[in-house]
Amino acid sequence: MELLQLRYFKDAAELENFSMVAKKNMVPQPSISKTIGKLEDELGVLLFDRQGKRIVTTAVEHSSVIEACRYLEGLGFEVVYLPVNSCGAVEMSDLKEAVTQDTILVSVMYVNNETGTVQPVDKIARAIKRSGANALFHIDAVQAYGKLMFKNSRLGADMITFTAHKIHGPKGVGALYIKNGVRITPRLYGGMQQHKIRPGTEPAPAIAGFGAAIKEIDYTNIDNIKSLNCYLRKQLENIDGIVINSPENALEYILNFSVTGIRSETMLHYLAEKGIYVSSGSACAKGQPSYVLTAMGLSKDLADSAVRVSFSRHNTTADIDALIKALRDGMNSLARKSSK
Repeated sequence: MELLQLRYFKDAAELENFSMVAKKNMVPQPSISKTIGKLEDELGVLLFDRQGKRIVTTAVEHSSVIEACRYLEGLGFEVVYLPVNSCGAVEMSDLKEAVTQDTILVSVMYVNNETGTVQPVDKIARAIKRSGANALFHIDAVQAYGKLMFKNSRLGADMITFTAHKIHGPKGVGALYIKNGVRITPRLYGGMQQHKIRPGTEPAPAIAGFGAAIKEIDYTNIDNIKSLNCYLRKQLENIDGIVINSPENALEYILNFSVTGIRSETMLHYLAEKGIYVSSGSACAKGQPSYVLTAMGLSKDLADSAVRVSFSRHNTTADIDALIKALRDGMNSLARKSSK
């Protein structure tokens, strides 16, 4: 028995949450679970009831997943937020260590909405299965659908979420794929709609719009998007003060870069005045530093100066030329203002 084991045990007994213990001791959460698990093995006693209370996700998920997990932590669930490497991808060794027998859910986004990093979801599915854990696997495919060709059955997921507005459909409508045999407990009650999962009158016009957008998906346009992404990358590499944050193997529809020395919001406002509309990160976290970029190891200054470009089938090289010109002009103009 080691002193570290007793300290973690004392903190866990007081806080009743392994995630909070990890934060208090400034160590990764799997280290807490592993250390206390070792203590339990030495004593031959189960010190904490963790059956059916463990959820594994990543530190770079969309806020819709992150905030839901934080809410569940408050209800007593143990949530493991997997770290990512400098490319924003999960290391399989971390995933395998985190998925234990008491894990009930693993939730990972297919494509990151800020950087375009593609997670190895097929490998994750196989690792979960091999672990023997009775855990469901959910994939957030919002950024992947309509851009990456895949079949639900081959991904190995139990649930997959999609949305319409990422494929030029209406906002406020999406879809949830549920594998045969998986049972979902509704959070709302009062109607028989959507197989009793979500009551309420369905928004028929939005659903029809979603269906129309699906019919318009054109995977043959991917080569054109790749060319646009490559063209923009080369242009950005020739500008001093630009740091590209998206990895080389990221989804071609997203390119994230930092304009050093100029805050994101400042540059975005300048570009908007020129009729160019890009983003500083997630649209659901406006004005906040990107936790995705900081999780990738970027400095606060780089994270605070990040710009995200999203490509569409409607974009052309002329659009990129306009962006590059505006960026150069903005860097010169804003740098002069800041030096006064």
